[in-house]
Amino acid sequence: MTSTDSDSLRSVSLTRVGPGAFRITNAAGGTLDVGVGDTDFTPVELLLAALAGCAAVNVEELTGRRAEPVRFDVVAEGHKVRDETGGRMQDLRLLFDTVFPDGEGGDAARASLPRFVQQTHDRICTVSRTVGLGTDVAYVVAGTDSTDSTDSTDGTDGTSDSGH
Repeated sequence: MTSTDSDSLRSVSLTRVGPGAFRITNAAGGTLDVGVGDTDFTPVELLLAALAGCAAVNVEELTGRRAEPVRFDVVAEGHKVRDETGGRMQDLRLLFDTVFPDGEGGDAARASLPRFVQQTHDRICTVSRTVGLGTDVAYVVAGTDSTDSTDSTDGTDGTSDSGH
């Protein structure tokens, strides 16, 4: 069953702030800059960050009930490829590098970590489940009804093919 009520809607807005530079704003007013500059996060890096962030928030919450981690790092990685279907990421992987304190709580957190990582992958993390299951993304031009208004298969639409 798909929910379409306003409680399920999540959104961010993106505004151009300069050539190749954009600011993302969430409903709470938080901002994040993205672009093509040397130190800017690229959209692909934001995808990896979303995967790592979603998983980390969930796993840390679950293990944190047992013990406060001494170290909790997650590395998200994958290969950016281009083939006859276009650009995409493949072989996505999250590496959890954690250290918990000695003692009963730390032992419980260490013992639970693999199960919590698996549960996060299988059902808790909305981001990785969306990527894994796949979902259509509608590209709509404001003022039109068409979801295919940006589609061009002949490569003459003048758009960039950089696929950041």
